[in-house]
Parts: sequence; structure tokens; C-alpha cells
Amino acid sequence: MSNSITKKLLGATVAAGVVLSLAACGQAPADKPGAGGGKGESDFLPCIVSDMGGFDDKSFNQLSFEGAKKAADELGVKLKDVQSNAETEYTPNVTNLVDEGCDTIVAVGFALSQATVEAATANEDIDFILVDDAADNDFDGKKDADNVKPLLYNTAEAAFLAGYLSAGYSKTGKVGTFGGMEFPTVTIFMDGFKQGVDHYNEVKGKDVQVVGWDGKTGSFTGGFEANPDAKQVAVNILNQGVDVILPVGGPIYQSAQQAIKESGKDVALIGADADLFVTDPSTADVVLTSVLKAMDLSTYEAVLSSGEGEFDAEAYIGTLENKGVGIAELHNFADKVDSALQDEVTQLQKDIIDGKVEVTSYLSK
Repeated sequence: MSNSITKKLLGATVAAGVVLSLAACGQAPADKPGAGGGKGESDFLPCIVSDMGGFDDKSFNQLSFEGAKKAADELGVKLKDVQSNAETEYTPNVTNLVDEGCDTIVAVGFALSQATVEAATANEDIDFILVDDAADNDFDGKKDADNVKPLLYNTAEAAFLAGYLSAGYSKTGKVGTFGGMEFPTVTIFMDGFKQGVDHYNEVKGKDVQVVGWDGKTGSFTGGFEANPDAKQVAVNILNQGVDVILPVGGPIYQSAQQAIKESGKDVALIGADADLFVTDPSTADVVLTSVLKAMDLSTYEAVLSSGEGEFDAEAYIGTLENKGVGIAELHNFADKVDSALQDEVTQLQKDIIDGKVEVTSYLSK
């Protein structure tokens, strides 16, 4: 990864019921103009480019793709998608989409921020949607191009709920988390998770420990691939006695899943971004819940509005209140988690929304 991108990343920075609330956002237009104000429905070309995770990662990229695809289908047009296999492909991929006449370009992931901003600055007539980054490459607190819509998610709020749930569920008194790389969009999960565990300890007078993140630093795999390095990090955490683990970084959950299987221990997995029970049925017997980012729904709304000629470049921030983040159902673990604990988590969500319980993150207002 280039120094410029790393510097940017270090400085930058759900549920199914949400679909119903978003379904009324707009109908597929019959005669509304597309992006740029003058194109009819059939001429509108929405495009999307992935980061190295690919559109079949059962998580981050896949959710964004599904949202863009749904919008394209409603608009009656075809979505053009391009997958990135290396960081060196980010700029060429975005540039190629510009050259191919895309009216809207969705760039998935903070690693594409620099390429997106550069393309947006040079092509003011194109609507850009940047998933999981503020598009602020000069660190002045403002996005660097007026035609970029950042899609951001305050996942600390949802991870707080998962941390509280995990602390109450744990039998060993130890829960763990690890990330792909130490970027704000990764550590925001880990921050919220630890805050949730700390809140549980404060309320219950307990001392459940968090392995893998102390609030400032912790365990990272060095990338976002399910590989031996990711598995070893998971093994190291499991060996410290945790019985709940939250991997944050797209496919790296697969490495944790394999480590759990090979350990022979009764360890629960927490998913990140998507509901792993739904997107990856192989996790059904091990996934306790998932910390959700509604990337599919926010991407859907942004692409649809662009296709209808109503693009709003103001940054979107997903929260518990607007259902942009959340935690998944317990599925197979519903009967394994004490009903009183489940009720506490439900009430805790209300308290966070009402401001009675504070969750801090770089996206907190």
C-alpha cells in the first residue's frame, strides 16, 4: 500500500426491516432525467469498482454491489462493475470507468479515496459515491470534491451492543477482537466493542477482559485477506482463553472461523458489516450475531437518487437511530443467550439512541 494512501487512511477517518423503510424512497423513473440532467433512463450508466476484497467477499464489497445493483434494476439500466485485484489497479480502474462514460461511480472502500477524489475533481459532471471514507485527503475537515458523496457508518454504536452482549454471554470472562489494518474505519468497531464490554462491567460489577484491543492499539493481520497470517492472529487470541471473537476486515472472519474449528473449543464468532448467518451459511452454528453496516441500503439510495437526477452530495452517516448500523438477530443462538440479557441489549439500543448512554468514536457528533 502506498505511503500516500496509508497516510490518508490513518488520518481519516440492518436489519432486514430497514429495507421496508427505504423502499418508499423512490420509484424507477419512467421519464425523469438521469445524472447530468439531460440523459434519459436508458442512457444512465451506473458503475461500481471494488477494493481488493472483491464483490464476492460476503461482506463489505458484496453489500455495496447489491445496493448498486438493486438501484440499477429499478432504474431499468445495467450496472457496470469492475473488481480490483491490487492497489495499483485502483486509479486505472476509476479512470477507465470515467472514460467509458459512467454517470455515477461507486468506489467501495477507503483505499480508493485518493483515486476517487482525483477523478471527481477532474470530472465535475460525474456523481461519485465513496463508501466508508470522508474524501478528505488534505485533512482540513472538508471533503475535497463537491461531487463526491461519502457514505460513513458510526459502527461504534452497534459494536457497543455486540460488546455488551458478548460480555454477558462469555463463560470464560474473556472476549477478543482483531482487525485487518489499523485504520479508523476498522478500529471504530473495536472501540465500540470494548466500550460495550466496559459498560457491562460497570453495570454488573464484573471484570470481563478484552483481548486484542486496549482502546489504543491491538492485534492486526496486516491486510484484508483470509490467509495464514489472519488465521495465526485469531489463533493467538483464542489461545488466551476467549470464547467470543470479533474479526474486523471483510473476509478475515473466515480465518477466525477456521481457527475456531481447529481449536475444538466452544467459541462464538461476531460478524462485521454483513449478517454472516445470511451471507455465509457455513457460519450458522458459530456466529452469535453480526455488527451491521447498511452499505447495501445507503448505496442503493445514493445510486437511485443519481439516476433520478436528484443526487445529494452531502455526507451520509449511518447510526442506530437512522438504522444505518445495527446488530443482527441471534438466529441459532437465540436459545443460548439468557432472555434477560437480550432484553438488556434491546433497552441499551434505545438508551444509545436517546442519548442516555454515550458511545464515542471519530464520527460522534
